[in-house]
Amino acid sequence: MVKIRSIEVSPCLINCSCAWASELSQLEELYHCQYTGAVVTRTATLAGFEEDSSHTVAFLKDSLSSLNSYGYSPHPLTTYLSWIRSFLEADSNSSKPFIISISDSSPSEIATMLGLVQALRTTHQTDWKSRIAVEFNVSCPNIKGHPPPSYHFSDLKAFLDMFAKAFWADTSLTIGLKLPPYVASFQFTEIIDGIRAYSRLDVSGKTTNPIAYFTCTNTLGNSLVFSELAIDGGAGVNQFAVPPGLGGLAGEAIHSLSLGNVYSFARLLAASDDPAMREIVVIGAGGVISPEAVERMHRAGAQAVGCATLLGKEGIAAFELLSRTE
Repeated sequence: MVKIRSIEVSPCLINCSCAWASELSQLEELYHCQYTGAVVTRTATLAGFEEDSSHTVAFLKDSLSSLNSYGYSPHPLTTYLSWIRSFLEADSNSSKPFIISISDSSPSEIATMLGLVQALRTTHQTDWKSRIAVEFNVSCPNIKGHPPPSYHFSDLKAFLDMFAKAFWADTSLTIGLKLPPYVASFQFTEIIDGIRAYSRLDVSGKTTNPIAYFTCTNTLGNSLVFSELAIDGGAGVNQFAVPPGLGGLAGEAIHSLSLGNVYSFARLLAASDDPAMREIVVIGAGGVISPEAVERMHRAGAQAVGCATLLGKEGIAAFELLSRTE
């Protein structure tokens, strides 16, 4: 079990925000699975993302890897809030939390979405503050015209200001960031230094940071796979595995890079002179396709572990597979 601000994740295995956490039926399977400690929704926007035939996924032949050209969920945030409300009302005895993944290109719309999430967390007669968290996806590489803000902290700051404002209005709010795969040391320190600037004393006099966790990592953007190297996908469509050609690489192919990101962030957080930064949890994701990969993520410094590609390939059985001890 890992405590992440106001939520408890037990067991320490979750799905990542992905296309296989889009629909009500998929969330039902994830919620009722005994091997998941929390359910993460597909990334939602305020109005929903316009999805078409160019948004798809292909699995590779030579490794348990995937390439996807998906954007955000076609369902608006209000749809996920309605579904989550129905889960929590029907099962008040459970403690399994939902992590609502959100994103947008407008800080003002992020503020509106946070208001909707907070309305659900705080207005019910049952306290749902320990059942609902929010994750800001700052790293989707497939949104045309809107590069992820996570590669330049100056682009990210206006969004984080909105999250910080929401947090200081209610310090029980659990906020996570889904980060991309970084490749240079200065990128890690820039994120750490930028997030550290948001720490301050709470009403009890304790140094606190609005950010409770990092998910490392999202897919590796600008990746190309030809159709002959894919099990399925866009064969005959410009000979690319996915119709746009470029997409986000995930699964086994990025495992070492994701481990390196987990390791780098875990070390920097642990070494911080800010006690609030030392409390930030790292969730490891990227190439988690076996129990051994789960164990490697923990060795690198992850306190919880997420998967997506294996979920897409094997369905809900992926989590039982990852939980096997022998």
